[in-house]
Parts: sequence; C-alpha cells; structure tokens
Amino acid sequence: MLFAVVLLAVVVGATAQRVAGLGFGLMVSPVLVVLLGPLDGVMIVNACGATSSLLILSRVWRDVEWRRYLGLIIPGFAGIAIGAFLASHVAAAPLEIGIGLILVAGLVGSQLVARAQRNLGKRVDGLGVMAASGFSSGLMNAAAAVGGPAVTAYAVLSRWDQRRFGATLQPYFITTGTTSLLAKVFATGGHWPELEFWQWMLIFVCMVAGIVAGDFLARRVAGEAVRRVVIVIAYAGAALAIFNGIGHLTPHVGG
Repeated sequence: MLFAVVLLAVVVGATAQRVAGLGFGLMVSPVLVVLLGPLDGVMIVNACGATSSLLILSRVWRDVEWRRYLGLIIPGFAGIAIGAFLASHVAAAPLEIGIGLILVAGLVGSQLVARAQRNLGKRVDGLGVMAASGFSSGLMNAAAAVGGPAVTAYAVLSRWDQRRFGATLQPYFITTGTTSLLAKVFATGGHWPELEFWQWMLIFVCMVAGIVAGDFLARRVAGEAVRRVVIVIAYAGAALAIFNGIGHLTPHVGG
C-alpha cells in the first residue's frame, strides 16, 4: 500500500512535469520524504526527476535555450555542493522539517516575485539575477529535490517565454537531478536508496505513463492552470512534511 502511494505520486508528478514544464519535485518530494525518509526520499526524487526530464527532452528539444541553461547550471553546481552536504549530515527529523520549510519558502518567494514583477511592469534580467536563481535552485534541488521555484522566479522576472522556459528546464533538471544524486552518494560514503530492482522498474513505468498522460493533457489543459494546482498540492505536501518531522522530533526532544 505504501509503495502504491509512491507510484501514484510519480504518475501525477510526471504528468504535471510534461504539461507545465515543472512540478515533479514539488509534488513528489514531500510525499516520498514522509513515506521513505528525507534522505532516501530526496535521492529517489532526484533520480526520477532527472529521468522524467530526459524522457520529455526529445519532445521539446527545439525550444531549449542553451545559453540560459548554462547561465543557470554553472552557479547551480555551487548550490548543489552545499545542499548535498546539508542533506547528508543533518538528522532525519530536522531535515524533514527543513525540507518542508525550504519548499514553503521557495513557493512563497516565487509568488512574491511574480507580484513584484506585475507592480514593476518591466523586465528584470542579467547575469546576477540568473546566477542567484541558479545557485538557489541548485541548493534547493540537492537539499529537498525542489529546484523549480527559484528558476520560476527568474522566468517571471525576465519574462521568459513559457514554452522556451519549460523546454530549457528539462536539460537543467537532468543535470541538477543527476549531480545532486551523485553528490549525496559521495557525501554519504556510497549510500543508495533501499529499493528492489522491480520497484525501480515500476517507478520508471509510472513515469512513462505520467508523461503519456501529460502529452494528452498538454493539448487540452493550459499549463498555467496545471501550475496553480501543483502549487496548492506542494503547499499541502510541505505542511505534511513539517508536521511529520515535528512528530518524529518531539519524542526525541522529550526523551
């Protein structure tokens, strides 16, 4: 039953990723963190997020903006190194609470940026803005597998075309997911999530099913509508992770 919930989360997350360009980590990370623990949960989301983006990339390849990809990923590597260290050396309960808080902070921050952009009424771009977004996204991806809000904030500020933004996120998430996973394997001395081969295969099948469903929905549902749903679910998942972490922390503190 537990693993069935994991598979359902993967299907829904992959569907959102295909329709809106992001959403896999936002929707799946809090669920897997609660069900499988913060370290294993985030590592699995890193692996699945990179694989999901790899499967989607062939469909959006022509719209990828490689110069912006490089501008985000180079500072992102520095953030990944710090995030991987934190994820590998913080105790489970505080880490779970931290992941929930990181997700809330990322969501609130991206929404505040969107509101500020509407008030400013002008485009804000440049290497500094791009580097800050890439670094923040890399740190959040490695620590909590939720690198989307930081790059979404950059997309809003720079008025990045939604279609090209969604396409460019796919090679970006392939790189950040893979690098974050390998960095945590290295930082923990070789730790790997305890899943059987058949479980990995079922997760892969569910990702493919979610992407196929996303292909169908992408022609019928606006990506912006899907993004709003993703944000609501992500807030709920973040709250669940925070309260679950507090529940695990309280007996330890009391004892």
